[in-house]
Amino acid sequence: MPLSRLAVWWIRDFDFPRLQLAVLASALLIAQLVFLDLSEFVSHALITITAACLLYQAWWIVPYTKVFPHEVKVAISNDSADRIRIMTANVLTPNRNTDGLIALIRKHEPDVFVTLETDAWWQERLDVLEDDYPFSMKCPLDNLYGMHVYSRLALEDSAIQFLVEDDIPSMHTMVVLPSGRKVRIHFLHPAPPSPTEHDESTERDAELLVVAKSVKGLDTPVIVAGDLNDVAWSTTTRLFRKMSGLLDPRIGRGMFNTFHADHWFLRWPLDHLFHSQHFTLSFIMRLPSFGSDHFPVLVELAYDRARGAEQEGLVPDADDEALAEEKIAAEPVSEADVHEPQG
Repeated sequence: MPLSRLAVWWIRDFDFPRLQLAVLASALLIAQLVFLDLSEFVSHALITITAACLLYQAWWIVPYTKVFPHEVKVAISNDSADRIRIMTANVLTPNRNTDGLIALIRKHEPDVFVTLETDAWWQERLDVLEDDYPFSMKCPLDNLYGMHVYSRLALEDSAIQFLVEDDIPSMHTMVVLPSGRKVRIHFLHPAPPSPTEHDESTERDAELLVVAKSVKGLDTPVIVAGDLNDVAWSTTTRLFRKMSGLLDPRIGRGMFNTFHADHWFLRWPLDHLFHSQHFTLSFIMRLPSFGSDHFPVLVELAYDRARGAEQEGLVPDADDEALAEEKIAAEPVSEADVHEPQG
């Protein structure tokens, strides 16, 4: 993703640089304590303002550190037939290191992997994995929004949809675990706000929220994964979590920043996996770079409904409900448009 988009996010969406702002505020606070005359009122006022700014930014990002309690419990079940391992990888279309990605897939052996920004060139090379991953969904595109899903587990009632924009797909399917249990999965890659695509984030927000409403309160296990072009702590992603009832396994474990792979000082968690209370977490890890501007992410979940029922996520209030309806109404899409896989 071009760095020009990063500049737009910094200017228009201060959700993105909260970590960087917190670091700058910390450095400024230290400098103030060292160099200012602490006997002067002005110095105390400046220190107070800086500390308040630091605390405000920390409120958003501290849940994505190890000092915060886990939102998702550690898996204790040893039943491999009720586990699912998912890998998400935004490949960056011009990147040609398919061997690097294939090596990661063969090393970590995900049950399902989804690729974003994959075109026909990438599809041709990923198809060498079809002996191991005989089930697939394919939508090669040249516009940076191609998407492919490959699975060693059976897929049922699958659909490729263009929910908000006619050139940006999403994939919806039912995955059958080795135990026979069925899991509803939605793979998303909505467009970000940018000078070349969208001045605002209405398209992205609407897509996320109609999917969120479609999975709210389901008895079926649910997973939503993909490059959401939004940071984990943003207002929109928090609203998605509230409206869907899904959990974030990163809470209390780390940010798992996936973008930008080439710039350590400009990194954010843009690639996500959320899941229903049916699951606990075996592990989550960021995998090594293979030439893309995104790092891949690998997550393994274990079905454990009894322990999972004790987990709690974010809960919407009346203002959240109203905001979600307003964002959805900005685009010609509704909850009823989202494919609901049946197994």
